[in-house]
Amino acid sequence: MTDGMSDDPRALVATGSQVLAAAGQGDMVWGHLAVRDPGGRGVWMKSAGWGLEEITPDRVLLVSWTGELLEGEGRVHLEHHIHTEIMRARPDVHVSLHTHSLTVNAFSALGEPLRALGHDAVVFAEHGLPRFTATDNLVRTPQLGRALAADLGDARACLMPGHGLAAVGRDIAHAVMYAILLERACRTQLTARAAGELRHWTGHQECLEKDAVAWPDSQIDAGWRYWRRRAALLQAL
Repeated sequence: MTDGMSDDPRALVATGSQVLAAAGQGDMVWGHLAVRDPGGRGVWMKSAGWGLEEITPDRVLLVSWTGELLEGEGRVHLEHHIHTEIMRARPDVHVSLHTHSLTVNAFSALGEPLRALGHDAVVFAEHGLPRFTATDNLVRTPQLGRALAADLGDARACLMPGHGLAAVGRDIAHAVMYAILLERACRTQLTARAAGELRHWTGHQECLEKDAVAWPDSQIDAGWRYWRRRAALLQAL
């Protein structure tokens, strides 16, 4: 990381989890984030039974591609297939996450496209915002994990109606920021819809242009640094 952050996957999982919690995407002990093992053995993800805000490096496990616990102490999340199957399908993805954002669930129930009502939504313009269609239930089998990966395609995030969201990135900053931006974009659209019919949003071509200006790597990194500071403040309370 450019700011001197450790590249130890256990530290990355812990920090990413705490940031997601600070951003309001915690759901008691559910939701998880995974980092691809640099050695190709599988993924590092949090142990089941802990909240995102409770994750420290010693509560992070190395899980094989087939779900076996290879390192660490604790229980493997039932939905590890989300991460293993997405990363099998997407060699460009080094971090994936799944949260139960209440705002995203509420937006998903509308069954309508995400409109660019502000800066946040334009980050999803290039590949769209797909919806997972196989089930509203837990992603508890490799087959469901592969179905999620297929629906995600080349996109940066995917709605999981009745269940939350999945987001991915080439590093921890991009994956976590995409989840945060998606939640904010959904909240903006829900707020506007509550007041009446949507009448204006940014067109597709301008969204692509705006994404390049509003969300280059430098701005993703700036947002990530902000959320790390905020999470650290909350951890210190």
